[in-house]
Amino acid sequence: MIKVSLISLGCAKNLVDSEIMIGHLHQAGMKVIPEAEKADVVIVNTCSFIDSSKEESIGHILEVHKNKGMTKRRKEQKLIVAGCMSQRFSKDLSSSLHDEVDAFIGLDQVTKVAPIIEALFAKERGEQEAPANYIEGKSTYIPDFDTPRFRLTPKHFAYIKIAEGCNHPCTFCIIPQIRGRHRSRTIASVVAEARQLVKEGVREINLISQDTTFFGMDTWEQRPNPRTPVDSSRGSALTTLLRELNAIEGDFWIRLLYTHPAHWSDELIRTIAECPKVARYIDIPLQHISENMLERMQRETSGDYIRDLLKRIRAGIPGIAIRTTFIVGFPGETEADVAELCDFIKETKFERLGVFRYSQEDGTRGAKMPDQIPAKVKEARWHRTMALQKEIAGEVSRGYVGQTLKILVEEPGVARGEADAPDIDGRVYVPRELPVGEFVEVAITGFHDYDLLALPKGQKPAEYKVARQAQ
Repeated sequence: MIKVSLISLGCAKNLVDSEIMIGHLHQAGMKVIPEAEKADVVIVNTCSFIDSSKEESIGHILEVHKNKGMTKRRKEQKLIVAGCMSQRFSKDLSSSLHDEVDAFIGLDQVTKVAPIIEALFAKERGEQEAPANYIEGKSTYIPDFDTPRFRLTPKHFAYIKIAEGCNHPCTFCIIPQIRGRHRSRTIASVVAEARQLVKEGVREINLISQDTTFFGMDTWEQRPNPRTPVDSSRGSALTTLLRELNAIEGDFWIRLLYTHPAHWSDELIRTIAECPKVARYIDIPLQHISENMLERMQRETSGDYIRDLLKRIRAGIPGIAIRTTFIVGFPGETEADVAELCDFIKETKFERLGVFRYSQEDGTRGAKMPDQIPAKVKEARWHRTMALQKEIAGEVSRGYVGQTLKILVEEPGVARGEADAPDIDGRVYVPRELPVGEFVEVAITGFHDYDLLALPKGQKPAEYKVARQAQ
């Protein structure tokens, strides 16, 4: 039996690709193990979003190669590089890492990983030829509800990739060149997958794609111009999907991640408000608020549009927690732009916020723009915005004290509320005896910056202190 170890890097969308690969390896009768040093084959599923992710991916590849050469047995180990970095740099990697890597596979080979592995061993035995690079053209693959998959998330939450690719022209982003044009799954496919996950005991379904709010719009016969915001009175396939998911029997959350602001509508706001299983949380990357920056980034929105949209979302969905991300240090960003961004952060008081330092990515229009910002200036602007958000986060957390919240217990002593997505947001610290993977009603008793402290209703604070000390 061939033993395979898979190292998954990057975002949740990449994690789903890893889960699909493992599902197909199991289907082919191969054994997946966690220890890379004991495997016959190691797959590194790479990320290539920004420079730091590329460096991490290359570091893992070289580490596996180094370990291969330590013993005679490991020299026979096969190394496969998969994912976004392979897709993006397929030709360059094939020539620069040809001694270290046995095969490069891209996003469209995730379902073909088992026969590729078999071909590598057949090549070693001299039975057939096998290319080093399996990547051909742009990615077009999209999974379905019955695609073999082995979940790598805890039992109580899962990701569903509802679409793949992106049509947006953002000048800082390489993703459309890596993952191709936007392509949506059908509503029936997503609902079938969600229904099965709920049967398996999943308590939280996270809907992901490069642009979740564009779901289904690529199938419209006469869809809106993707460079302008959608008609705010018109519904979309996403609203239909949310209502059908909400109708599935069971106690679970539906979480919306990666929503582009240009495709929000009043109907989507109404749908979230009317569907109790949809978490009162949205992830809406805005990237900036300055007109100068939004135009240079080609974000297809304006500052006035963003401000109005956020007002409508807050008014239409009581109790909503809004997560966003911004980029500082994009070419041409001025001190006035940063000041406007800071003022906007102060005014809006986002419940959750992250900031990226601009990464000059080869192949993007932003990389060729004049007025690139020095690294020290980017760093200073990042610290300035994040320090501001830390103060706001403390205010937001303080506002939860005294409230009763429904939480999902992640592990002994640690939980999340509706306002916290897996891996990226804050935590709720609770007594260790609360059941992992289940919902619990708790009273918020305190906070620390981004995190909350909580007790089950009726439990004494002294008991909580003992539980905290035991962690």
